[in-house]
Amino acid sequence: MSRTPLALAALSTAAVPGLDAQSVRVGELAGDYDVAVVTGQDDQEWVVRAPRTTVAGAALEAEIELLDALRLYIDTGVLPFVVPQVAGYALLPEGGRAVVHRRIIGSNLDVEALEPGPGLAADLGRAIAAIHELPTSVVETCGLPSYTASEYRERRLTEVDEAAKTGRVPPTLLRRWETALEDVSLWKFKPVVAHGDLAPDQLLVDRQRVVAVSGWSEARVADPADDLAWLIAAAPLEAVDSIMEAYQLRRTELSDSRLAERAMLVGELALARWLLHGVRHKLPEVVEDATSMLEDLDDATLEEGG
Repeated sequence: MSRTPLALAALSTAAVPGLDAQSVRVGELAGDYDVAVVTGQDDQEWVVRAPRTTVAGAALEAEIELLDALRLYIDTGVLPFVVPQVAGYALLPEGGRAVVHRRIIGSNLDVEALEPGPGLAADLGRAIAAIHELPTSVVETCGLPSYTASEYRERRLTEVDEAAKTGRVPPTLLRRWETALEDVSLWKFKPVVAHGDLAPDQLLVDRQRVVAVSGWSEARVADPADDLAWLIAAAPLEAVDSIMEAYQLRRTELSDSRLAERAMLVGELALARWLLHGVRHKLPEVVEDATSMLEDLDDATLEEGG
């Protein structure tokens, strides 16, 4: 079921003692959740999230446990940013809970505006490296997924096979992906704690620093390339160099010489997942969008090869 902002505001007042909701607006990044931003009498803003499905509810519970576990690493300075801290819960009639936390102040990351050097790009690299340096038990004890390198490669192979069956992946692009997936040396990595869903809206920045990271519902023990792929694809090339250099300096036991190469591939495979999303959910606009982007990628890679 879908809840109105007013219904979410009511849940927030039930969850946080003393919260007197004065106004409410629809929140961003809804996904499988109803999200609203509630402003209290003291002008403090609160984010309330309520799962729409049982699966989303289970994921939210695991995320709550993870956020609580991350407090130790924030308090001790291991993580150089903050994460949402749950202030209260409200039981939902159909089961599960809505959660409320204070809205963290900051600006969403503007990836295209990243510049090379020791500023925000470098801090972004260090922030992601700090996540990857966390002990894997932090995620595993919360019941979130954990994969070996070989299992993750098999997942990628399955995705490519499914995408190929749609007939919408250009043959030359498909062969390139298959060749990369058959290159076992490319997939020799040490699984790490990965955020799993990093995007500009999940990263808040202020004064050339990453001040907060949110949206931890997709966290897992997996390929570090997952958290770097979107940056390599979207950030200016000079900034990517600064991100990767800072990332590598922050990692204490990094022996993954093909990480950047794999991250580029992972970014390409995201288009295959977007295509499969459209096919599975019978969304023709998504299918056409993914098909167009795959054709553009194929053209670009052919030009590079030539």
